[in-house]
Amino acid sequence: MKTPINARGFLFVLCTSLISLGAMAQMPQRTPTPNDTLKSPKVMGDKRVAFQIYAPKATDVTIGGDFNPTNKPISLTKNDQGVWSTTVGPLRPDYYTYTLTVDGVRTMDPKNAVIKQGISSLENVLVVPGAETAFEDNKAIPHGEVRDVWYSSKTLGMMRRMHVYTPPGYEKGNTKYPVFYLLHGAGDDDSGWNSIGRAGFILDNLIAAGQAKPMIVVMPNGSMPMPPQTGMPNTGVLNNMRSMFANDFLKDVMPYVEKTYRTLPNRENRALAGLSMGGFQTLDVTLTRPELFDYVGVFSSGFFGSSIDEAETKYATVLNDPAFNKNKKLFWIGIGKDDFVMDANKKTLALLDKHNIKYQYKESSGGHTWINWRQYLNEYAPMLFR
Repeated sequence: MKTPINARGFLFVLCTSLISLGAMAQMPQRTPTPNDTLKSPKVMGDKRVAFQIYAPKATDVTIGGDFNPTNKPISLTKNDQGVWSTTVGPLRPDYYTYTLTVDGVRTMDPKNAVIKQGISSLENVLVVPGAETAFEDNKAIPHGEVRDVWYSSKTLGMMRRMHVYTPPGYEKGNTKYPVFYLLHGAGDDDSGWNSIGRAGFILDNLIAAGQAKPMIVVMPNGSMPMPPQTGMPNTGVLNNMRSMFANDFLKDVMPYVEKTYRTLPNRENRALAGLSMGGFQTLDVTLTRPELFDYVGVFSSGFFGSSIDEAETKYATVLNDPAFNKNKKLFWIGIGKDDFVMDANKKTLALLDKHNIKYQYKESSGGHTWINWRQYLNEYAPMLFR
């Protein structure tokens, strides 16, 4: 039964409404600007892409992104309405990241809410659709789940996060699965492979097509807490970070995963791969604990700086062990022809060749970008656990 409003209540409602209407009437009307209808980025039919930002008081605006192979900032042009714009392309269909710089300040595109998160910065994400992106698109197929998982790292004395992919059907069954540990690069965190890396969708598509075995994919945070410093980290800091990661990974991440998830906890059912810094971490773990993984992948990486000089001594026991090749079903290395770490890659390959370490090698086009790393994952994952 409805309760009637008494006279006092009616007067209160009426007064409140009148006051609100009066306040709205007295509010100054905002002058429309070009920003109200601005769209950015705008992908055109010919695969060219227009970027725009309303910044009437700015004096210089540029844009940079992995769609630009030269890595040089592209200048935007300002019109008489204060809108800066440029058009790039045509671009090959793919997922790209970019950022704007307004009067020297790194700026997000305010009209694009799709972002990639790093450990200290953000980037916008641009999608140029086409047949070429089919392997990484969100399709109407059975999907796995990607979870944000928190664990207590005794190594680091803090709570840490990782992303964990479980294949379609995991929740409803009792099957045990092989585990693929997938590492990101410097500047990123554990969300990188799941966001711009498209790892969940790539695995979904491969599994649905019968091209990859169902597997659990663990994406830990490989970025270690950095001490206060200025300039580039020195050799001592880098070595300490390498040890910190290895200890956290071996003593905290792997035990947590094998205790929490239905895994097949043996070398035949474990894979490890990483890009850039994660590739370096992969090499370190592989050449320190070779008994843990039968499948290894190194994307756009190698031993960097002084680490190549110490590698032959640090990993001498494993490098000189003839059983290493016998116990590796896959050792896969991929890099782009224009990658700035190519020199480190070549020196690492020379070290492996010197010690007769067998590996598969792929040299693709392009440079040090997610454009390549997603392709490498799509090629690498189907070879696992065969």
